[in-house]
Amino acid sequence: MAAQTDTSATTDTAGASTLRGRSILATRPLTGWRTVDILTIAFLGAALGIAFWGWGVFYNGPLSAITFGFAPLGGLFAGPWFLAGVVGGLVVRRPGAALFCEVVAALVSMVPGTEWGATTLVSGIVQGLGTEIAFALLDYRAFGIAAAMLAGALAGPFAAAYESFTWIQDWSLAWKVAYAGVLALSGAVVAGAGGWLLTRALAAAGALNAFPTGQEHRETRAV
Repeated sequence: MAAQTDTSATTDTAGASTLRGRSILATRPLTGWRTVDILTIAFLGAALGIAFWGWGVFYNGPLSAITFGFAPLGGLFAGPWFLAGVVGGLVVRRPGAALFCEVVAALVSMVPGTEWGATTLVSGIVQGLGTEIAFALLDYRAFGIAAAMLAGALAGPFAAAYESFTWIQDWSLAWKVAYAGVLALSGAVVAGAGGWLLTRALAAAGALNAFPTGQEHRETRAV
């Protein structure tokens, strides 16, 4: 069985209705990764890593325009880089999935070359930790849009903390705090809500049938 519901959360005997508003969980034990979990995370991370590289090429143009006079607004364009952690966590729903997917994406985006060099990988680890902690705080039991937005949002402050010692170390404290807030907003909307919509689209296309997200889609259609 690919997934199980959190039966302790409800006493409703109608199978379809118990799934409404609840997340289907990965099979226990949560640390028991399947081969399909590992391969899927690697594939998702690689695909999103290519997208990350493309976004990096496009990034500087709009960044220069919007940050004129107030540099922290550049955080509005950082949300796409948090996407892999959110999607990985939503799909596999096991400890480490969000971090794993974000790190793979960071590594792949480095291959063609970026202006940030090896710090791209460090950023991926830091951002992935933010999304992973969000799912851990929810005990890996909630994977709806609110959980996704929380995961995307938490990547922001983690990224800001790291960049405070690297790229933005000369900024004032006020600007650093503002930047963290803007990153959190972009992460919540772009990576969080966007990642949730992307995961649902993949499930609807039949690409996630072996995962809880795919089962949720099938149960919803069956109601």
